[in-house]
Amino acid sequence: MNKKLIGAIAAASIFAACNQPAPKEETAKQDFIRSNMDTTVKPNDDFFEYANGGWIKTHPIPGDETAYGIGELVQKELFVKLQTINEEALKKGDKTGAGQRIGDFWFSAMDSNTIEKNGAEPLREELGRIAAMKTKEDVMTQAAHMHTYGANVFFGEGVSQDPKHSDVEAYMMEQGGLGMPNRDYYFNTDARTMKVRSMYPGFVATMFRLMGTDSVQANQKAAAVIAMETTLAKSSRKLEDLRDPYLNYNKFAISKLSTLSPGIAWPKYLEQMGVKHVDSVIVGQPEFYKALNKVIATTDMQTLKDYMAFQLATTFAGYLSTPFVNATFNFYAKTIRGAEAQKPRWRRVLEAEEGAIGEELGQLFVKEYFDATAKKRYEDIVENVRNAYKARIMKLDWMTDSTKQKAIHKLMAIQKKVGYPDKWKDFSALKIDRGPYALNMMRSNQWWNNYQMNKLGKPVDREEWGMTPQTYNAYYNESNNEIVLPAAMMTVPGFKDAELDDALVYGYTAASTVGHEITHGFDDQGRQFDELGNLRSWWSATDTAQFMKRAKVLTLQFNNMIPLDTMHINGKATLGENLADLGGILIGLDAFKQTDTYKKGEKIHGMTPLQRFFQGYSLGWLMAERPERIATQLLTDVHSPAKYRVNGPFPNVPEFYEAFNIKPGDKMYIADSLRVHLW
Repeated sequence: MNKKLIGAIAAASIFAACNQPAPKEETAKQDFIRSNMDTTVKPNDDFFEYANGGWIKTHPIPGDETAYGIGELVQKELFVKLQTINEEALKKGDKTGAGQRIGDFWFSAMDSNTIEKNGAEPLREELGRIAAMKTKEDVMTQAAHMHTYGANVFFGEGVSQDPKHSDVEAYMMEQGGLGMPNRDYYFNTDARTMKVRSMYPGFVATMFRLMGTDSVQANQKAAAVIAMETTLAKSSRKLEDLRDPYLNYNKFAISKLSTLSPGIAWPKYLEQMGVKHVDSVIVGQPEFYKALNKVIATTDMQTLKDYMAFQLATTFAGYLSTPFVNATFNFYAKTIRGAEAQKPRWRRVLEAEEGAIGEELGQLFVKEYFDATAKKRYEDIVENVRNAYKARIMKLDWMTDSTKQKAIHKLMAIQKKVGYPDKWKDFSALKIDRGPYALNMMRSNQWWNNYQMNKLGKPVDREEWGMTPQTYNAYYNESNNEIVLPAAMMTVPGFKDAELDDALVYGYTAASTVGHEITHGFDDQGRQFDELGNLRSWWSATDTAQFMKRAKVLTLQFNNMIPLDTMHINGKATLGENLADLGGILIGLDAFKQTDTYKKGEKIHGMTPLQRFFQGYSLGWLMAERPERIATQLLTDVHSPAKYRVNGPFPNVPEFYEAFNIKPGDKMYIADSLRVHLW
């Protein structure tokens, strides 16, 4: 998945802007790409700034954002439309069905007077259950209960396809349970991370005070909780080590989990969680569960209670009164990511609703804003990019014929999902009412837990979507061997799809999204899965060695990049995304070369088709980021910062040198012998 994370994450309008004409000065009289440029910067020196610097200079990051760029512009359009859907559902006042759930969710979440009046009251029942624990067995019973509603105490878990048997749903257990983003925040010694770590005790103590503890006890509880978390962090793997699918695949019979954690009654715990119809589980990091066993056995009951209460409060703080909201904002958004102000309530509510009932909202969304003509355009682009990749694989001089045939077989088997799902999830069993906002979120989390657990023992639904149509992101699912391209991902803000030329679209969508996601099937991690989505070695030893040798060149290139202070990009952790960026550009460009726009060679707004392709790709990463966000990204994210998703891959693309006359001595120049020669 890109991410674009979200990750991460990660194009011409299928909906919304498709149906609403942009102002004339934004279309006929103004080219979006040219208006973004900073021509005082040479493309030979810093292409990202050349392509996007004009817009960045004139659009400072708003106080309630940690980054600002193309994604935020798209989201603004999307949020206005989603807000309208919610307000109309509230006005209509349906008593049953999707309209009822959407309208009542909106009422509950926007009822700030009641939320402020209730304070922490929505959590009182759960806090009481935690306080009543007497034994270590009680601790795990309560932990199982908390996992069902989204408070992931002690570790992470969930249901997904078995990496080695993609037709089977498996229960996965992972490291987790930390209050800071990952292990590095507990140990790194750079100034930015140490500052975050120094602020953490104050935040934890604040949460205890908001739950009714006096200041002295709050500080004591915070110190004990952080000491316990630090022990768990010591046994947590680093970001780059989590990318090895074999190293993080350890199947255990449920009856044998006691070899990892003899003090935990795992069969009873898993039954309480709702894990049924399986006799084994997949443990990502066995050493973590050995450490967890010791932590639970040796930590005093009061600290365990405090830890669980803290995790409960932070999980649901955003749905409680202002003091809880402010405390979590000040630490997680302001201290860690650099935000200066909170988003307005309606924006925060829409973000929460996306996780709670986003697909149900999506059904109404596509009825209003989906454009079938644009859907067809991007389905065709997927096939054009796929065929371009096939041709490129056939021409490789380092891959043996046997592996080539297997690679092409996998490539042609990739399932494409564009726009929205053909089958929607049924939320009829989910209770949403006009009561406490936090309880609506808790019940939605329980619904999702039940939904996932009910997959165990049943055939895998390969038609399911993991994103909503209104999500500005896309992903490759290695277990399904599929690419999923939500409708929102193809949006250029303020423009109808028909107004976008192929040069822009092939850079913005075919390269940075379609090509990127397809290449994930053949990156350092995705390449280890076969055409059916099974983790299986299908490469020859010679081809594997060649791949690793050539990919290492890209790892070393990114290791040498320093986006902030003395903080380098982790080339190993980001390798998959960097490979997908480079591969996406190469095959997206090959596909573009087959279009009439490229073949005619006519200039578009003063740019050659080739130049405009690279500009279009750069538009996909139009973004200014706060230093704090970049620092967090470098420690926690497998995606490189936006600037380096442009300036990083471009010097490895031969046509880039042709398009902008890049010469030795230019900052964007890399000698051919030092470039990546993979795809």
